[in-house]
Amino acid sequence: MGEDAEPGYDRMSTSKIKGKGGLRATSFIYALVALENMGFVANMVSLVLYFSYKMFFDLSNAANTLTNLMGSTFLLSIVGGFISDTYINRFHTCLIFGTIEVSALAMMTIQAHNSSLLPTPCGKPNCRLEGGMAAYFYTSLCLLALGVGGVRGSLPALGADQFDAKDPKEAKGLASYFNWLLLSTVSGATVGVTVIVWVATNKNNQNWWKGFVITTVGAFVGFIFLAVGKPFYRLQIPKDSPLVRITQVIAIAIKNRRLPHPESPSELYEVNDKDPESIAKIAHTEQFRWLDKAAILPQNTEPSEWKVCTVTQVEEVKVLTRMLPIIASTIVMNTCMAQLQTFSVQQGYRMDPYLGSFQVPAASIPAIPLLFMLVLIPIYDRAFVPFARKFTKHPSGITQLQRVGVGLVLSALSMSIAALVEVKRRHQSLKNPLKPISLFWLSFQYGVFGIADMFTLVGLLEFFYKEAPEGMKSLSTSFTWISLSFGYFLSSVLVDAINSVTKSITPSKQGWLHGQDLDRNNLNLFYWFLAILSALNFFHYLFWAVWYKRKTTTCLRPQPWRKPAGETDTFDEDKSVERHEASRT
Repeated sequence: MGEDAEPGYDRMSTSKIKGKGGLRATSFIYALVALENMGFVANMVSLVLYFSYKMFFDLSNAANTLTNLMGSTFLLSIVGGFISDTYINRFHTCLIFGTIEVSALAMMTIQAHNSSLLPTPCGKPNCRLEGGMAAYFYTSLCLLALGVGGVRGSLPALGADQFDAKDPKEAKGLASYFNWLLLSTVSGATVGVTVIVWVATNKNNQNWWKGFVITTVGAFVGFIFLAVGKPFYRLQIPKDSPLVRITQVIAIAIKNRRLPHPESPSELYEVNDKDPESIAKIAHTEQFRWLDKAAILPQNTEPSEWKVCTVTQVEEVKVLTRMLPIIASTIVMNTCMAQLQTFSVQQGYRMDPYLGSFQVPAASIPAIPLLFMLVLIPIYDRAFVPFARKFTKHPSGITQLQRVGVGLVLSALSMSIAALVEVKRRHQSLKNPLKPISLFWLSFQYGVFGIADMFTLVGLLEFFYKEAPEGMKSLSTSFTWISLSFGYFLSSVLVDAINSVTKSITPSKQGWLHGQDLDRNNLNLFYWFLAILSALNFFHYLFWAVWYKRKTTTCLRPQPWRKPAGETDTFDEDKSVERHEASRT
């Protein structure tokens, strides 16, 4: 623990050290996010072309390779979240995985530049990588997934730690933090999908190595910024393993399954620690009552870790359990995102790429919604949120779950637009291949989905961070990336499943997404399938969002709205602004 000899927070205290945290600390994080996402998002939207035209994968294999890479990346975020909650602090976790990420990007640069590490055209629809070339290729992808995933699992929580949600003034800063985190992502992504993509795909896809060089240098400089900001960070010392705490609750609840429930929740075991600096206790809830049996102390038994759990420890597991349906309800939206990063880019490659005399790379089309978001995010944070806050008394204007709901509706609309655009593109291409429709028709589906992502991603990050128990903040925020991961994996499964099913029922005996020629496919039907699936998924989400019961914690530190001594009080972070304003008047 020597690395945290002077942290902004320590294990038992949430008191703030002067000069640490706040906007100054997060500015270094914003710089890293912008520089690192500059290359990451460029790769998300363009690697499908790299796999197709440099590695000679066919249409579905190129799409599945990218979605599997992205799925693995976001799934591995749970590794970064777990390590930063348990073993080393979030700052050092970011640096360690950042080193792995930069190393992987350097390996990809070397392969793209060295022709001896690249395959040659085989004359078949799908060329296979073999031997050392394949080992090098897949090793670099695995390291990239591990590095990026580890950073994603720990970085958002590190930034959020710089604000105290229990302080009414800082609660507003925390609400804005996630919006500005997204703005930093969008800023870097805009440069990535314009400058980096143009450099990489210029001269008929011959400059990929130059794009990877820019990506590598950008990520390296970003992590330098993160390291320079260390003196200003509030660093949380890792606590007990969240997996052990979860296992204890489940194991003891099963062991005590035959014990009767007490007549009152007050009879359940809890540590009566009157130290005002102790960790906040979570109030008891009635959901998942079978877990309460872990907090029943059998007669003539001395309390110990594997004999009984506190109510707070039980409620931690309940909180994580309640989050699971929310995670599941956002997977379909992320599947739609995967299609926009694969098939939509391939659509653009078969459309008119010229804006006047300038040739726009197909993978740069996402710059259009990104530009919209660059304008909309500051307006949302500085105009809409304060306006809505006057009516809702919520620090974020509207609740996190409401934001996610808006995003899910817009994602279904985006897929519907994508289907209509594909019908128009295919019709024109078959009618006159020499006069394709403009690439900018794709901006409609990208634009709507970009706004959907603005609502959903920020809503989920803020929701999981605020609802997470103490000591599980990184692990909880990584749930956002797990949803993305499952979305990408589901994309690969759906592509293969749709191909398999439609191949057996269509008169041509060809799947909707077979081969490399989009004009001979039925991509529009696949988009309609996703649109319908997204609409059904919204109602699924609506049920669980209404069912969800938010946590409340025992207020341990003096607050302007605290009741007189001797009375019980609870603390809800999202009501802090409302109560603070009431106290002032």
